[in-house]
Amino acid sequence: MRLFNRLSVIALLSLSFGFLSCESEDPVMENEGEVITDVNLNFTELDDSGNPVGLTFTFNASDSEGIEIGGSPVVQTVTLTKGKTYRMEIEVKNTIENEDITEEILEEAAEHQFYFLGTAFVGSSAPLTYIYDDESGELIGVRGIVTVEEFPGFNNAEMRIVLRHDLDKNYPGADDPNFENFVLAGGETDLDIRFPLVLE
Repeated sequence: MRLFNRLSVIALLSLSFGFLSCESEDPVMENEGEVITDVNLNFTELDDSGNPVGLTFTFNASDSEGIEIGGSPVVQTVTLTKGKTYRMEIEVKNTIENEDITEEILEEAAEHQFYFLGTAFVGSSAPLTYIYDDESGELIGVRGIVTVEEFPGFNNAEMRIVLRHDLDKNYPGADDPNFENFVLAGGETDLDIRFPLVLE
């Protein structure tokens, strides 16, 4: 009887350990960031008084799985004219869920900010300058003014556009649209996309 009882206890303990080990698997972490499938850069030329001239034209980057998830977005080349000034408006969408993420960015303006980097915006030879021009007055970057040098040092560059959320906008330098050390202001990256740039 003692041997039978001992074997029963061992069997029960083995079973219990098996159940516990099944339940102790690490939970799958959920990605709480926004899924962005499309980014549109809408350009409108401005005259010397800041008035719109001509039609708005658009350059797109898209990935049906999500730009940050799929990892191989289709990106159009941005073509701008030397010596011109443009209003650039950014649209961000999730076509999987049919969501306009731009609206959410504007609603949570204090938590979001775009940065404009790459050889197009950063460095002494950068051909583009950017100024925040959001309607609310908050520094977001959904709308801004892009000026193209009349005699740039080169005709090809890269526009890197980064969207951060939950950053400290009061961190020194965070108000600079070309702030390369944006990670120091905290927060997380929702978008990091690079557009080829050609100047005519």
